[in-house]
Amino acid sequence: MLSYQHIYHAGNAADLHKHALLAWMLDYLTAKDKPLSYIETHAGRGLYDLGSVEARKTGEAEAGIFRAERAGSLANNHPLMRALAWVRAGYGDQAYPGSPLISQYFLRDGDSSHLAELHPAEHEALAGVAGDGKLYRRDGFEMARAVTPPMPRRGLMLVDPSYEVKADYATIPGFLREISRKWNVGTLALWYPVLTDKRQQNMVETLREGFPEALISQVGFAPARPGHGMIGSGMFVVNPPWGLAEEAARIEVIFAG
Repeated sequence: MLSYQHIYHAGNAADLHKHALLAWMLDYLTAKDKPLSYIETHAGRGLYDLGSVEARKTGEAEAGIFRAERAGSLANNHPLMRALAWVRAGYGDQAYPGSPLISQYFLRDGDSSHLAELHPAEHEALAGVAGDGKLYRRDGFEMARAVTPPMPRRGLMLVDPSYEVKADYATIPGFLREISRKWNVGTLALWYPVLTDKRQQNMVETLREGFPEALISQVGFAPARPGHGMIGSGMFVVNPPWGLAEEAARIEVIFAG
């Protein structure tokens, strides 16, 4: 599907949850003087202007990153806030990083990055900001299968589809099992929406059965507008880094109030 464009939702409550955990994991992994691989299946454009017509049309960032900043929910030295400050220093006060730019902030010389984005306009925009990351204009699941196990073998994969393809809910558990068999040392992080119709529930239960030691972080929030189906955000992490459970609990408190 090529219709989804994240600019309408950038910086929203789901991004805050997902990106806070992603930034923490990358900060933790890069603290050790060993190279790593970063793989992203659905990268988007990488950089978002929260002052754009598209972002202001939905206003979703108000309930996400802007609200968190006003409330001081994340300390200035939190990994996500450090990455955000770096992006704003380069692109302006209304800039917000997608996960490719968050990863770019943390990755070092010697690390590798693989970013897939199939949407032609999003891929073109990503090419302008992706730095040294290797870009693929192809299906992200196919790319992930092709590059795993990566070199270096230590690393993190973010799986963050739009779920416009409804079959993703049924096929993702098998995809993660396949990748885990090929790359058993990799940290595999899957984002998923929490929806009013609970269509994500069977996927999460299947994943929990297949990966009983995985970490599940799930938060709830008010719908972005009346009738909107997303009421929360989930992260399912296979091989979670040490300390991630405690960090997830801290992030979840932000949403509990």
